[in-house]
Amino acid sequence: MLGSWIFCHVNLPMRCLVHGVHRWRWPACGRRNVGHFRKGLHTTRTPCSGRVTPVFTRALAFGDKIAIIDQNGEHTYRDLYTQSVHLSQQICEVLRCSSGDLKGERISFLCPNDASYVISQWASWMSGGIAVPLYKKHPVQELEYFIQDSQSSLVIATEEYVKHITPSAEKLGIPVLPLVNSGSDGCINDKTVEAFPLAIDCPAWKDRGAMIIYTSGTTGRPKGVLSTHQNVQAVVTGLVDKWEWTKEDVILHVLPLHHVHGVINKLLCPLWVGATCIMLSEFSPQKVWEKFLSPGAPRISVFMAVPTIYSRLMEHYDKHFSQPHVQDFVRATCQDNFRLMVSGSAALPVPVLERWKNITGHVLLERYGMTEIGMALSNPLHGVRVPGSVGTPLPGVEVRIATESLGREGPSYTIHAQGDERDTKVTPGLDGKEGELFVKGPTVFREYWNRPEETKEAFTTRWLVQNRRHSSVQGGHVLDQGPHLCGHHQKRRL
Repeated sequence: MLGSWIFCHVNLPMRCLVHGVHRWRWPACGRRNVGHFRKGLHTTRTPCSGRVTPVFTRALAFGDKIAIIDQNGEHTYRDLYTQSVHLSQQICEVLRCSSGDLKGERISFLCPNDASYVISQWASWMSGGIAVPLYKKHPVQELEYFIQDSQSSLVIATEEYVKHITPSAEKLGIPVLPLVNSGSDGCINDKTVEAFPLAIDCPAWKDRGAMIIYTSGTTGRPKGVLSTHQNVQAVVTGLVDKWEWTKEDVILHVLPLHHVHGVINKLLCPLWVGATCIMLSEFSPQKVWEKFLSPGAPRISVFMAVPTIYSRLMEHYDKHFSQPHVQDFVRATCQDNFRLMVSGSAALPVPVLERWKNITGHVLLERYGMTEIGMALSNPLHGVRVPGSVGTPLPGVEVRIATESLGREGPSYTIHAQGDERDTKVTPGLDGKEGELFVKGPTVFREYWNRPEETKEAFTTRWLVQNRRHSSVQGGHVLDQGPHLCGHHQKRRL
């Protein structure tokens, strides 16, 4: 028996608007101007060892080290922590929570790709809430659906989005807390930070909800995937270990912040270790190449993107870097500065992988994950990266490839291969044979928000599904022979 596995179908009184009184501003001292697999997926939950704490609890240890560089300047870890505490106080004041612990109330927030996103996320956690990130490019009706479905108690919005989201919030009877990105007369007073009780020192983060990220909803209404702080930490620490993150790393962030790829892989991982994250408000091939080739500090050492971004970067390269000496400079600079380049969220065509290697000297590292399981598999940081493969299990993750047979007494399974990060065992005669992917580990989500039946159905092997996902193992690596998933119900082609 495979146990209780999750199967994810793959084809992954009215509160008033809060203005003026509850405004959050950038402190002046905080600103410095700056010139795989294929069709069925089964998983189950297993406990995570070690103490579980949100990423913000590590921030003060990195003090004045630069955490975020965005269009507004540089922001240290101390800045982010202090400003998050201040915002969490405002959240509790608006929601009249004198205890400082919202006990899992949902906080939606609409922010650009900059430090305000981190502060909104951390403040939601500091006040004991569950973070629900919204995306600026989603239509109004979809934003309203996410806010209403998550039963959010509050919407935080930066200055440029307040007018956009306020009519929807008023319609739903939910207050809006505006964040104003501007300077102030000085730093937030430490006594002010300490004067209000918060959930910061909660001893039991493990089972608390951390965030709700919505699936794409290709075949139905989007589902809210609720991950606990244990789930988030398990993904972060697994990637930190496997990809050898350090505080000396500098990553360029160009992805949206409402999917696991952008939120965990590219933001929480660097913040966990004290690294620096350079955030662009929008993806621009020209700006990315400028950052790649800039001689100034800090020099980028890590980059992660989806295949379409790599394709657009190559188009820009072909158009603007045609001279041989320029191409030699690009290759030499990328080889000298970068230690890791990753592709994910969709299948990486082999021609893209090969062309990118010719341009930069780097073989893109492919990995596999989805909203419900975080990251599960990765090609190695050191060693051979197999084209068309999504690698081997990450720390704490166990996978099996099996086929299901239905009998009178219920389903039975033939296991083709199973393994974890240490070892892979293949059943004799079944090497390379296609089957369904089963995953278990502490990264597996807790539930679909407010959907007990869908959650119950997902955590069983009795769900019969059409267009199942097929995978196989060859040489210890998982090969993907069907649609690639970047979140529930998203279909991609390898």
